[in-house]
Amino acid sequence: MRLMPLISTALIFSISGSSFAQEWMEFVSREDRFTCLFPSQPKVTETTYRSEYGADLPARVYSVTQGQSRYSITVVDYDQVQRILTEKSKTCPTGDVVCTGLPAGTGEGWWKVDLRAALVHASWQFMQRDAKVTQYQWNFNDLVEGHQLVLTNADKSRTFAAMYMHENKLYIIESTVPAGYPEPGWFSQSLGWLDERGIGLRYQEIYVNGYPAPARVNRGLQPGNRIDAPGATVR
Repeated sequence: MRLMPLISTALIFSISGSSFAQEWMEFVSREDRFTCLFPSQPKVTETTYRSEYGADLPARVYSVTQGQSRYSITVVDYDQVQRILTEKSKTCPTGDVVCTGLPAGTGEGWWKVDLRAALVHASWQFMQRDAKVTQYQWNFNDLVEGHQLVLTNADKSRTFAAMYMHENKLYIIESTVPAGYPEPGWFSQSLGWLDERGIGLRYQEIYVNGYPAPARVNRGLQPGNRIDAPGATVR
């Protein structure tokens, strides 16, 4: 539920009893239309993501490791799911409706269900880890619908995860910090969306992927909302 402008931010934290100042940088991805604060320039890795119904979707991982803490955003392109699962359904056994799907309802290869269930599937992957889920809730960020989880891992470190669907892209935000460290809420809460012009995007009502998008807040004339704002690192 983020309200901050898209500008570089200096954040001060107290960790394990010692205080230190650390400047986080604003990172902007034109390709994946998001902006987020990272502790340093993230490494970008091309990969694939296996959807619930077996589509290997193109994805990018933006990640930073800082000491024992890890921060990442994975962006999965679900625009490809219809093509991939429709093609895959051509090799299904005759009469296998679970495989082929119903064109008017589930879509060939169940691509419509796969797209609709992306948030649940991503959340379920975290629940399968060797960790205790201490929180799981519905959430939104700049009024984009999502899910949020908190896990305590076997080594007592904690993982904070959130996932959102926006314009058929799945965004998985994950941060893991050692036991005793404060919650890294600044990381996931700094996530913001960009429109096709590179301007910070916020809706007037809850955005649910797959349904008509609500009206946007007019931010075009507000300073600091463009991706070329001073201090921003753009990719």
